[in-house]
Amino acid sequence: MTKKILLTGGTVVSMDPAVGDLGRGDVLIEDGVIVEVAERVDAPDAEVIDATDRIVMPGFVDNHRHSWQTAFRGAGADWTFPEWALAMHRTVKPHYRPEDVYVGTLLGRLEALHSGVTTMLDWYHVAQTHDHEDAAVAALRDAPGRSIFCLGAGWGTADSVDADIRRVRADLTGDGLVTMAFGLRGPDDTGMDTVARELKLADELDLRTSLHIEAAGTVTDLHAHGLLRGTTTFVHANGISDEELRMLADAGASLSVSPDVELKMGFGSPVTGRALAAGVRPTLSVDDVPSVGGDMFSTMRTAFAVQRGLDGGLRSRDLLEFTTIDAARSCGLGTRTGSVTPGKDADLILLRTDDLTVFPVTDPAGSIVSAGHPGLVDTVLVAGQVVKRDGELVGVDLSALRARLLASRDRIAAAAGIPVDGTWRPVG
Repeated sequence: MTKKILLTGGTVVSMDPAVGDLGRGDVLIEDGVIVEVAERVDAPDAEVIDATDRIVMPGFVDNHRHSWQTAFRGAGADWTFPEWALAMHRTVKPHYRPEDVYVGTLLGRLEALHSGVTTMLDWYHVAQTHDHEDAAVAALRDAPGRSIFCLGAGWGTADSVDADIRRVRADLTGDGLVTMAFGLRGPDDTGMDTVARELKLADELDLRTSLHIEAAGTVTDLHAHGLLRGTTTFVHANGISDEELRMLADAGASLSVSPDVELKMGFGSPVTGRALAAGVRPTLSVDDVPSVGGDMFSTMRTAFAVQRGLDGGLRSRDLLEFTTIDAARSCGLGTRTGSVTPGKDADLILLRTDDLTVFPVTDPAGSIVSAGHPGLVDTVLVAGQVVKRDGELVGVDLSALRARLLASRDRIAAAAGIPVDGTWRPVG
């Protein structure tokens, strides 16, 4: 039997120019797929979700987050990048067990869903054992979101991960809500031969790739070796030149900006405006929650304020595009999610417009970007399934999961010999 859901009476911000925005609109969903968007939809046999005093929009897409670190949320608010690397990769990571990866990933993914992130790329670089990898995948499967498991090598290792990539790819075939990507190491870490081999494997297995870069010259070297791909998302890239940004644009590559982490950790100014000028549509990502908040509202607000302070060039609609349709395209999911479009999966969020922090909503896009926060996220649907209703995640025992995460954090901290009272400062 066909399952129908009708979202009725909401303000529709579709992010699809062909559909447009509706001050008052209905969205009809059948078997998880959007089939109609109009001012009025007649569907007497559908389950009705009243969207009055709600904005109906596509869920956010975060294409770069390291959710295995969730247990140490807030611990790194004052850290620089070297301090973060010392803390997370050399101090606590060696003490992570598969259970720690599982509960951190699960709570991190649920937090993202709770704040309206329907699609998230989980950039995994714990790289301990197969059991650790499998625990991360299991956690993403147990969270009812659309997730991409981006498997990469461990921090600072030049060891081959080809066998691991093949093993996990055999399980994550591309069907279902959890899919796979390949987290590359840069040529500065392993050499150009390793990058070439990993890209060849990614092409063979039909995997999109993601690569952290900082310094100028890396993109030039990749270009010179014929290794720029339209299927690669470059993360951060604060230090690359305008010419290198144009190389990315010519290759059709995408760019993920994590403005809060980049500014706080000393990476330099986000490249948002320079990327646009070079012809690259930037996307936005959270990165890691030991250092910053885990919601896309604050990420958008930082990116917006910084770029407006530099050149005044962005508009609020740009930020919504970066975090919905542009980010969906960067994940290879542009035909499946990222906008309220008939034929796409119903990955949708309903935001309260009667909350005093945003009321009255005169300009929906402006209100979301300038004043939005996770408390506005009333309802979340992923592939037509309601996973959050009336402000609460559906079918999730948060009390039990909180207890497991606290136990995980405290065990790791004790094993690493670090405090959990806010006084920890990594010292090399």
